[in-house]
Amino acid sequence: MEERVSFVSEGLKLAGVLHVPDDGRGPRERRPAFLVLHGFGSNKDSGNGTTTAKMLAGFGYAALRFDMRGCGQSEGARGRVICLEQVEDTRSAFGFLAARPEIDPDRIGVIGASFGAAVAVYAAGIDQRVAACISAGGWGDGEKKFRKQHESPEAWKRFSAMLEEGRRRKKAGESIMVPRYDIVPIPPALRGNVASGSIMEFPFDVVESMYTFRANDVVGKISPRPLLLLHPANDSVTPTEQSIDLFRHAGQPTDLHLVAGVDHFVLSESNTLVVTLVRNWLDKHFPVAAGAR
Repeated sequence: MEERVSFVSEGLKLAGVLHVPDDGRGPRERRPAFLVLHGFGSNKDSGNGTTTAKMLAGFGYAALRFDMRGCGQSEGARGRVICLEQVEDTRSAFGFLAARPEIDPDRIGVIGASFGAAVAVYAAGIDQRVAACISAGGWGDGEKKFRKQHESPEAWKRFSAMLEEGRRRKKAGESIMVPRYDIVPIPPALRGNVASGSIMEFPFDVVESMYTFRANDVVGKISPRPLLLLHPANDSVTPTEQSIDLFRHAGQPTDLHLVAGVDHFVLSESNTLVVTLVRNWLDKHFPVAAGAR
């Protein structure tokens, strides 16, 4: 079952879709759930979002995929995707989901892809209510990520010039808009995976928020709650080393899987190995039936 829902985050109305598995439970029987976080300037209807929510519902979990502020059908300045504001949207989504009568408020996890994975890790790190976290193609250090994404001397010179110009204009009380692929390069062959309706130009504040965002600083606080880090072994968008660094900063139990044969949009591919990894991890660390391990 899919239900269109909405909730408020810091005064803004956010749009979502709640997936509830048809597993024969009564309408008041509480079940575990996940918040599903979309990627950079994307929306709840992305391939990652819908595929992930349906996969989780098929496993027996409820799943709420929603549009962050400024994205999709949610309110907020279009394209203003500030990292810490998305963390607050995630926490607001948690509160909404926890209040639903069919959801067990003590068994709500968070799963995200790319930008959403970094937000998921950060939210889980600072909010003890989050019971489990899954990061797919995420990142823990914005500056290091950008340096690797713009690795050649020419590319880093262009990116640095954009940072300098953006900061200069900001001091003057102005702002520049930055094209999506000037911020996060995506090879042309993969751009078909960018969801319809995705933001294609962002205010400079978004670049700065990503540059200074460090999930590495809080990932260790997720322990002893379980964390799963998934990353393509050769990711052409987010450097694979970002998940390795997250693992180094994490506590236990944390599992890291580098998967061959997939690329950045790993959760949207319905890859059999990835689906099996997720299901086995859930069965071990966050099973549908509470206490069944």
